[in-house]
Amino acid sequence: MPSHVVIVGGSMGGLRAAEQLLANKFDGVVTIVGDEKHMPYNRPPLSKDVLAAERDEHNSTLDHWHSSVAFRQRKSIADVRWRLGSPATASDLDAKTITLADGEVLHYDGLVIATGLRPRRLDLPGPKSGRHVIRTLDDAINLRAELQPGSRVIVVGGGFIGCETAATATKLGCQVHIVEPMAAPMIRPLGEEFGTALRRVHEASGVHVHTGVSVEEAVAGNDDPERLAAVTLTDGTRLDADVLIESVGSHPNVEWLDGNGLDLSNGVLCDNHLRVESRPDVVAVGDIARFPDPAAGSIPRRIEHWCIPTDTAKRAAVSLIHHLNGDDEDTTPFSPLPSFWSDQFGLRLQGYGAPGDADHISVLDGDLSAPIDDDPSALHGTVVGYYRGSQLVGVVMISPTPASARKYREAIETYRTAVLTS
Repeated sequence: MPSHVVIVGGSMGGLRAAEQLLANKFDGVVTIVGDEKHMPYNRPPLSKDVLAAERDEHNSTLDHWHSSVAFRQRKSIADVRWRLGSPATASDLDAKTITLADGEVLHYDGLVIATGLRPRRLDLPGPKSGRHVIRTLDDAINLRAELQPGSRVIVVGGGFIGCETAATATKLGCQVHIVEPMAAPMIRPLGEEFGTALRRVHEASGVHVHTGVSVEEAVAGNDDPERLAAVTLTDGTRLDADVLIESVGSHPNVEWLDGNGLDLSNGVLCDNHLRVESRPDVVAVGDIARFPDPAAGSIPRRIEHWCIPTDTAKRAAVSLIHHLNGDDEDTTPFSPLPSFWSDQFGLRLQGYGAPGDADHISVLDGDLSAPIDDDPSALHGTVVGYYRGSQLVGVVMISPTPASARKYREAIETYRTAVLTS
């Protein structure tokens, strides 16, 4: 009987895992389980293209937007079995079974964990209507309907998604406020100096930025006790609001793995080959996988960048196939290069490496403090290096030229290669 691999997670990570299994000559049966009813699609456009497009009958349907962001289906996965719209609710890794929400039990020889993340929600008193998150296509379509010219929009959280959504809503003619508990937007990934520069960009573009505070209460209107009308901040400020967008982090979807003795404290703990805690028949891919990177200190961590589902799927597929075939394991160190980008008010932020590991930064090109007035393009070409001691461990660029992006990517790759071979 051919081996059966079950992939739990029907988004990008699950799709890439199936592609990599088949690309590496797996000749068994592959089943993908997903909680959404949609075939896999690309998420970065949700906070930009899907929200920003002109409103008309042609582009108002869910089917239209799914077709615009759906990943191309390769011929190699034509025989993959899809079980969409019925998520995994439980598992028994000793018995090698997965239980779905509809009661079906799937038996597997190999398991791929690719269930990703879900948005964290604010625990606020007050009305629920008018409050949104952005993670799924349905989330984006529901929010899109409310982002009308003149709408009063509060974005809680000044990270990548929060800042991108604030920029999109502003360009749609909304009155936008960012509420960020830290001293500037995007401090955690980029540091305060870079975050302060981005704050200036947003404020010059019409966004009101409130830092060092958070939302304390959602306030209903007099006409509808279920509908948002305002929020109050922890400093007592009251902001009128039609829409509250919660961009305050995420939770790994690990509950279906409870009871198996795994470390699920922050995603799924894996070794460097993406194998889950001494279980060679189970691997994890994407931003749910917490694995050690030998080029970054070998401390297990999750990485939430767009490239990670593909990179981890390549490594995890090889690990799983070697186990199923009884082959010797591939001992090549797994050390994917973290990379990310973000588009805000005509600026493309592009980064490589691990800026969060740095203990100080240095502006290598351009000027983060350049006057921008109402034209953020004055920051184009700025490059910020992130250092740990004397070593460049990360770089973030603002609208770089292709040559500049290539130069700094190669510098980070050279450092990481040296660490791996030392």
